[in-house]
Amino acid sequence: MVWLAPSDPFDADALAAPVAGIASRLVRHDSGWHSHARGQLLFAYSGSMRISLPGAISILPPIRLAWIPGGTSHRIRIHGEVEYRSIYLDTTRLDAPFAAPAIVAMTPLLRELFERISFQPLETDWSLGAARNLLATCMDELHAARHEPMLLPVPTDPRLAGIDLDALPPELEPLSRQIGASSRTITRIFRRQTGMGYQAWRQSWRLLRAVDKLASGQSVTGVAFDLGFSSDSAFIAFFRQMTGETPRRYLHKET
Repeated sequence: MVWLAPSDPFDADALAAPVAGIASRLVRHDSGWHSHARGQLLFAYSGSMRISLPGAISILPPIRLAWIPGGTSHRIRIHGEVEYRSIYLDTTRLDAPFAAPAIVAMTPLLRELFERISFQPLETDWSLGAARNLLATCMDELHAARHEPMLLPVPTDPRLAGIDLDALPPELEPLSRQIGASSRTITRIFRRQTGMGYQAWRQSWRLLRAVDKLASGQSVTGVAFDLGFSSDSAFIAFFRQMTGETPRRYLHKET
């Protein structure tokens, strides 16, 4: 494993081996928009990350794993402290685990495999022996992992450019007054560009932010207040409706 300090240079595309694992701890970090030729498997070992992709956003808590295909522009933001693991795959020599960006469940077995691969030296020969078997098992487990609906599409219509994705989006009528477009127009834009109505999109946004805040250690009471719920119980009921579980069980279960 390569443990990187925030100031250490690292270029996964310059490495000879088709697989490279790294680990690091970052505080209040913004990667800026960037891309690399290799695909990236990204896991927040502790804390949570915010991921922006062209036309989509997501939150990555410690129970989820992200796949970012090679050549995909992306941005990673961390508002607290995160310890993470990342595995870079040269998909010109290896099969990609997924054809498109994906968020999947981090099972206990996959977590252990991910950790083992991240601890391998950068010069490991992945075509031989135990390393080959380790990589093959990891890929099999990735293919079997449950996909999570945690990639939220965002509209690209310029009339909606003023929506602050870091703040609670307003209700439909206030948004209509804010941008000078009718509620019907806004609804039509959202259905066309995200596949869901504005209210459903706003609820999905609240879920993403709730997961982010809870994974960062914020209390249920604090999250409920920040996201505009009238009470803890109203927030818990919303969370259960969206995920099928309470916030505590969602974040601490072993999938």
